[in-house]
Amino acid sequence: MEYNKLISVTGLSGLFELISSKTDGAIVRSLEDKSTKFVSNRIHNFSHIESIEVYTIRENINLIDVFKAMQASSETLPNDKDAKAVKAYMEKVYPDIDFERVYASDLKKMVKWFGIIKNNQVELKLTEHPEESETEA
Repeated sequence: MEYNKLISVTGLSGLFELISSKTDGAIVRSLEDKSTKFVSNRIHNFSHIESIEVYTIRENINLIDVFKAMQASSETLPNDKDAKAVKAYMEKVYPDIDFERVYASDLKKMVKWFGIIKNNQVELKLTEHPEESETEA
């Protein structure tokens, strides 16, 4: 499974693999229970997790950078329901996160999503877009 096919769906918990998109929605597969279903874009919004950015005290970073830091860390992943434990974990793993602008619910979601990604052995790799070469006129 590829990182660039993972999406978040508003109103639904967890992460999904985008199987196929249609004009009125998408067919997605849950990474948690492996169920496949149609999700209407009239009711839900879709976000590719590859495009999600996180506020830091410097410049915004891509969510994958946080996941890579979590993967490299020797810290034990906290329970995603314990806000204090999650914040303490994130302060150790990625201290540059702007904890004033990143909500506790977002931190919990990052921990939960990382657990799902880890359980599904998804390789943390962004899509490489070929650089357009400049041609002289």
